[in-house]
Amino acid sequence: MARKTAKNSTLDRVKKDNVKFIELQFTDINGNIKSVTIPTHKLRESLDKGIWFDGSSIEGFTRISESDMFLKPEPETYAILPWEPEERRTARFICDVFMPDGKPFDGDPRFILKRACGEAKAMGFEYNVGPELEFFLFRTKENHSVEPTPHDVGGYFDFSPRDLAGYVRNDIITALESMGLKIEMSHHEVAPGQHEVDFRYSDALTTADNTITFKLAVKSIAHKHGLYATFMPKPIYGINGSGMHCHQSLFYIKNGKNAFYGAKDKYNLSDTAKYFVAGQLRHIREMISILAPTVNSYKRLVPGYEAPVYICWGQKNRSALIRIPRYSKGREQSTRAELRCPDPSGNPYLVFAVMLEAGLDGMRNKTKTPPPVEENVYDFDPDRLSNLKIGVLPDSLGEAVQELKNSKFMKAALGPHAYKTYINAKTIEWNEYRMQVTDWEQKKYFEAT
Repeated sequence: MARKTAKNSTLDRVKKDNVKFIELQFTDINGNIKSVTIPTHKLRESLDKGIWFDGSSIEGFTRISESDMFLKPEPETYAILPWEPEERRTARFICDVFMPDGKPFDGDPRFILKRACGEAKAMGFEYNVGPELEFFLFRTKENHSVEPTPHDVGGYFDFSPRDLAGYVRNDIITALESMGLKIEMSHHEVAPGQHEVDFRYSDALTTADNTITFKLAVKSIAHKHGLYATFMPKPIYGINGSGMHCHQSLFYIKNGKNAFYGAKDKYNLSDTAKYFVAGQLRHIREMISILAPTVNSYKRLVPGYEAPVYICWGQKNRSALIRIPRYSKGREQSTRAELRCPDPSGNPYLVFAVMLEAGLDGMRNKTKTPPPVEENVYDFDPDRLSNLKIGVLPDSLGEAVQELKNSKFMKAALGPHAYKTYINAKTIEWNEYRMQVTDWEQKKYFEAT
């Protein structure tokens, strides 16, 4: 009855909003947004039965012999696309992917996150995430090609004529709020042309939906301003890259209280929080190819540019992989752990799923958290890192994929289908990259050899 009521309410809303077209959106395994467009008169059918599509053409989905799949829109994800013209007013729904027999497709990234959240729920918890997505705005040429020239020369939190994108960010905020996101702040980031717009945390599934909405809106609004937005982790050599720091917490379902808060602990962390952090530290090398999924990701994860590479945790230490923001009295509900290595190029459904699975694994096994590190780890020499047993993240996608290949934990977290197809996709990507001959190589070796 609840679904029928939601369906009727959605149909009424679409009619009232005078929508002409519907975009049924989902993501492939890499996080790229895919879409099927239908006229509004097909919406009732899609809500009731779903809409068929060819899954064999989607990265990480099915083989040609098993291509028939269907999409079912989630009514709660309904939103008008504010950048589309009024005469062809368009709304979107985010969809779940199903097989012909009506079962969820186990390679659907959204289903993988739903499954992980179900495990947390069975343990009595809701997993909340608040990501901070950074991005660059670049100028475009007259032929619409992109050149790596930042749109402005502003710096961190600048409020001046040097921050030319202030009005662009305001348009982005307006669009996002019209689509249901609750924006908390926006500002210029450290590097020229780099920006950040933060939206309010929520449960992991809602946040993943909001993340793909965010990326789509940023790119669409930038395009309307004659700019190109990119979430590439390291688009320009020698300046800070773009990260997606993820603030995480578990809340008790039974009373809505933050399960990470511990009144008697130095860092005000509960045992639950410490086990969760320990699980992520333990599995970070195995899951980094999901959190930092591109060749370019590992050009951001280098010392010297505020990106974490050392596997440790702390509070005052922003070089740590996981940072515990300081507690202030009366803000127990804000207790959280900030994982700093993810970047915005990944699939948010998979990113949040493996982060949660790693934390739950630490809780189940009561994994002991190593001692916190409150000094700048970038200043440590190899001997000190070794003595403190501080590990290092992989320094390339190739090394990260090898860690994934050797991980039974990740096979269980992703499921056999997604695990295999993700490894295949990233192995191909790494092999394509390592066979390239770059400008740097030509300049370095052409005359010297």
